[in-house]
Amino acid sequence: MAETIVKLGAPTGEPITADLDGWRVVEGKPTMQTWVQHTSADGSMLSGTWAATPGSWHATYTEYEFVHIIRGRITITPDGGDPVQVGPGDAFVVEPGFSGVWRIEEAVLKHFDIKRA
Repeated sequence: MAETIVKLGAPTGEPITADLDGWRVVEGKPTMQTWVQHTSADGSMLSGTWAATPGSWHATYTEYEFVHIIRGRITITPDGGDPVQVGPGDAFVVEPGFSGVWRIEEAVLKHFDIKRA
């Protein structure tokens, strides 16, 4: 029988350290680390942990992402839109088609779930 509950603990193993597809640095020298901790059997969902240091990226999304901030602070400003500030305990979604700046104000650790198209 396939697992129906997968608990995500602290990330282990070597993270992916390359910037995400669609993300380019626009201020400072931020770095990111991504740990993919679970992929659904059909590959349509990814879950894991992401960490980033202060600085800014311009990001373009093609997939749906659910985010839960564990620590740190981010100001997210959609192109042509108003800034949204998020911090520890905040949860939010980013819809496909989002384009804007993620400014990491304080080093961030977040859990994510990505629905692949």
